[in-house]
Amino acid sequence: MRAAVLHSHGEPPTHTEHPDPIPADGQSIVRVTAAPVVPLDLLCASGTSYFGPPALPYVPGVQGVGVVEESATVVPGTRVFFATSAGMATGDGSFAERSAVPDVDLIPLDTPVGDAMVAAIGLSGVAGWMTLTWRAQLQPGEQVLVLGGGGAVGQVAIGAARVLGASRVVAVVRSDASRERALAAGADEVVAQSTDIDELTARLGAPSYDVVIDSVFGAAATAASRVLAPGGRLVNLGGSSGDVATFSSSVLRSRTAGVLGYTNNALTAEQRRDALTAVLWHAAAGAIAVAHETVALSDVESAWQRQSTGDATGRLVLTITAAD
Repeated sequence: MRAAVLHSHGEPPTHTEHPDPIPADGQSIVRVTAAPVVPLDLLCASGTSYFGPPALPYVPGVQGVGVVEESATVVPGTRVFFATSAGMATGDGSFAERSAVPDVDLIPLDTPVGDAMVAAIGLSGVAGWMTLTWRAQLQPGEQVLVLGGGGAVGQVAIGAARVLGASRVVAVVRSDASRERALAAGADEVVAQSTDIDELTARLGAPSYDVVIDSVFGAAATAASRVLAPGGRLVNLGGSSGDVATFSSSVLRSRTAGVLGYTNNALTAEQRRDALTAVLWHAAAGAIAVAHETVALSDVESAWQRQSTGDATGRLVLTITAAD
């Protein structure tokens, strides 16, 4: 089969021939149609992640969309979203014509959302939804602040906050392109990020945010913690701007505010399935979307380079056909 194969840590994968997957017990074979290029793919392939350097060669791709070809548990022909552990454990991922996927990681798709959009939303959609519903326990009428509002998780969180009844949604972004994505996702207001904590705090205004969804951390999270409303909750799920933020004890105590952590890894398979299904139904209604760009599997090297340099208009999604 054709696949994107990584031969050296820290280098882009190359489009080449690769052996067809052989399913182990509890696995299904999926014919892949779309697979997003996400930061975790690059981190694992670098050989510097806390999972350790993956054995080479291997096929990257931690998420994908496709059709089941062979399975003992799912009817062949079923359209599915799936996750893999490529780069985190031995085995190949989704950047190939076919992938062997643990049955527990298959999520049947019954919404009319196209494969590329499903791939773009993927586990970012799960995170954007569950941070609001499961961790923050968002209530109708509350105000939401989304840090990193131009990213995939941020775009989903903005749209999800809307459908969950938030009265106001404000996004913090890094660039003009991110600003446009956040506005398109449904943000009422967009604030430019700043490394000056006092300046960003002033831009955010009076303490009024009941929920902060934070994939950024660092200075942005420090500023956001200062504008939490009484009973406010800051949910952190990433640290793209740094691994350290500073929180005031007096602010947290006086407002009975909370700082919560989140990871998709803490979810059950059922929670992931239900969250993605909910997001995709809202996507089908036009309420949630993630800006994305499709790229042929044969162009995986350039897509990989663009992801690594941030030179993309949205999430890059590899589209995979028999011609690849």
